[in-house]
Amino acid sequence: MAEIAAQFMTKYKAPGLSVAISQHGQIVYRIGFGMADQAAGEKLTPDNLFRIGSISKPITSVAIFTFIEKGRLKLSDLIFGSGAALGFDFGGSYPDRVRRITLEHLLTHTCGGWENDGNDPMFLNPAMSAKALIRWTLENQALNYEPGTRYAYSNFGYCILGRVIEKVSGKSYAEFVEQEVFARCGIADMRIGGNTLLDTAPGEVVYYGQNGGSPYGMNVRRMDSHGGWIGTPTDLVQFAMHVDGFSYLPDILEQSTIETMTTPTSANPNYAKGWFVNELGNWWHTGSLPGLRTVMMRTSSGLCWAGFTNTHTEGIALALDQMMWDMAESVPSWRVNDSPRR
Repeated sequence: MAEIAAQFMTKYKAPGLSVAISQHGQIVYRIGFGMADQAAGEKLTPDNLFRIGSISKPITSVAIFTFIEKGRLKLSDLIFGSGAALGFDFGGSYPDRVRRITLEHLLTHTCGGWENDGNDPMFLNPAMSAKALIRWTLENQALNYEPGTRYAYSNFGYCILGRVIEKVSGKSYAEFVEQEVFARCGIADMRIGGNTLLDTAPGEVVYYGQNGGSPYGMNVRRMDSHGGWIGTPTDLVQFAMHVDGFSYLPDILEQSTIETMTTPTSANPNYAKGWFVNELGNWWHTGSLPGLRTVMMRTSSGLCWAGFTNTHTEGIALALDQMMWDMAESVPSWRVNDSPRR
């Protein structure tokens, strides 16, 4: 396993790599390779924190489903307008398509626009608060499609979900998730990351940008519900084990809720509600920002794993995923071959 990691790090110029794997509800492997901070000569350990990027989305989805389970939200609930979840908090009136967006549309990336492209609202107007950005986007970026008809991966949609959580709970997004999701999974050290190198949390790695990308030029705090969390691979494995639908550990959601959360729509058979899925029964999510690449996986054979690296070079996304499968398959007793690769 160390040899597989070393080959990956050499080929993709990764300063550091952190990995955790569980089988049947128990952590069976956790290790750090390389450097957390090259300039300081600080070696990476399994306890170093990383930005996790879009693995924040399944966390937000689980938070939403805690409300759905309690009857406080429904997938069919409207988001904007009279009687909707956010009412007129972000404007006195809304375009027709905006008023037809439902909670399910946001969870499944089918709201009709605001996708992760060159005009992604989450990477515009970095000085704006989340509330100001939502108001600005509703006024200045029209939806291209009728909600529910087309899949388009939307960071902004998950930003809106964070505001729904705040409205329903009466707490900040981070406070609610820490209390109602992480605490129930036995996770104590996850938090929303900072924007600059000076904002680095104790134990957090340094990120190394490639090809001109700046890891410290983004409003990470504003990304909270779509890409703002920091944590360890072990934290993410702990999270995955408590929503995996298996009986090895008590899940924090009911079985029927988990089935709904991991059922895709006709718009994209490989994306459910905060999770990528496939017909083999595997669920996962990845994360990507300048200076990082992350992956979290739940396999149908009872394994969960997470792998993080503190750079982002060309080709590293698929390579990190491949490396995690290779590492898991190197231990025959884990029977990862019972769960074919995605």
